[in-house]
Amino acid sequence: MKRRLLRSPSFVRAAQRLLRKQPLAATSFHQALTLLAEDAFHPKLRTHKLKGKLQGSWACTAGYDLRIVFDFVPHEEAEAILLVTVGTHEEVY
Repeated sequence: MKRRLLRSPSFVRAAQRLLRKQPLAATSFHQALTLLAEDAFHPKLRTHKLKGKLQGSWACTAGYDLRIVFDFVPHEEAEAILLVTVGTHEEVY
């Protein structure tokens, strides 16, 4: 089931900062977003629930040390994915 990706303002800022600092990460980042929309639990993404202050959110990998944090939300009578932030493991956790 393909889900719509909704970008939060904090995600947009984090993505712009990331791609400015690491332009070579753009390909894996965009591939991960495409895969996330198509199948959020694809084995390549290594999707997992988060604990602690991010409890209730999910994360997936978009490269070696790149993580995307997101939530499943209702949107227009369907389930969508709200992209919360993106960054290295240290930045997002």
